Amino acid sequence: MPHSSTPYRKRIGHYHDPGHCHELTFSCYHQLPLLTNHMWRSLLSEAIDHALLRHDYLLSAFVFMPDHVHLLVYPGPRASRIDGLLRAIKRPYSFHIKQLLQDANSPLLRRLTIRQRPGVETFRFWQEGPGYDRNLDRPDTVLAAIDYIHLNPVRRGLVERPSHWQWSSARWYEGLPYDPRVRLPRLEKLPAEFLAEATR
Repeated sequence: MPHSSTPYRKRIGHYHDPGHCHELTFSCYHQLPLLTNHMWRSLLSEAIDHALLRHDYLLSAFVFMPDHVHLLVYPGPRASRIDGLLRAIKRPYSFHIKQLLQDANSPLLRRLTIRQRPGVETFRFWQEGPGYDRNLDRPDTVLAAIDYIHLNPVRRGLVERPSHWQWSSARWYEGLPYDPRVRLPRLEKLPAEFLAEATR
């Protein structure tokens, strides 16, 4: 069998069927634990809110882990493509963090700056590539995805119960208060029409 010297890159398909929820996952560069402070997580919440509004999506569940993010989003009638939504979240946020690191003269800036070729360097907060996208069109799969998202900190051993992790929608679903220092992205219940259409 012929052998190619070209490195293999996994390609992720983004499907844009109207009315489907999307479970999105994207990781920090080299899965470094970069999302570990209130300020950076709060800035990510703001970036998500701006992108959702601009691209007409609702956020129905999420978790910020130290090294990756899970979002469950639902498209509105004027929703853009998923890849456009992800760019609108990741690029402005990455640029903002780069500015903060430059202002602080942080050694982390050099660690996250990649030399692509002589004379060309790129700052990477996020792992290159589109991440993971799963289409969900049934209530049972959506509920399973929400449970999976909320259980991430438990599986990692960070907390004993999903509601103990402040940086997820788990407490929102249980009607529990959050630490006032926590700035969450705006959460919305799934539209009734999704549930009605999905059960037909």
